[in-house]
Amino acid sequence: MSFNKQPDDMPAAEVDYDPKNNPHKTHRGLKRVWLATGHSAQGFYFAIREESAFRQELFLAILMLPWAFVFEFSAVERILLVGTLILVLITELLNSGIEAAIDRISFEAHSLSKRAKDYGSAAVLLSLVLCGGTWLSLFSHFFNL
Repeated sequence: MSFNKQPDDMPAAEVDYDPKNNPHKTHRGLKRVWLATGHSAQGFYFAIREESAFRQELFLAILMLPWAFVFEFSAVERILLVGTLILVLITELLNSGIEAAIDRISFEAHSLSKRAKDYGSAAVLLSLVLCGGTWLSLFSHFFNL
C-alpha cells in the first residue's frame, strides 16, 4: 500500500501540502521563537482560566513538588518524581487541545468525536496512574509501606 497515492475524491491541494505556502508560517529565527513563547504562555493562561482539571492537577503538582526535594532522593529519582508531575500536566494540555479542536468542529454528538475525547481522557488517566505509582514506589521506603 502506497501512502503517496492520492484518492480520486481528494483535491490535489490537500495532498500536495507545502509549508512554504502556509500564511501562518511566515516568521523565522528569533522572531518565531519569541512568538512561539508567547503562544505557549497564552496556552498556559487559557488552560488555567478555562480548564478546571488542569487547575486541579497544577495545584496538586505545586503541593507535591517540594516533597521531591525535602526527602533524600537520588538525582534520577528526583527526575522521575518531577517528570511524572510534568507529564500529567502535558497530557492534560494535550487532552484539552483535542477537546477544543473537536468542539471547534461541532458540538453535535458523534461517535468519532466521543472516541477522540475518550482517547485523550485515557491518556490523562494513564499519566496519573504512572505518576501515582512512581510517587508511591519512591516514597514507600520512607514510610515502610
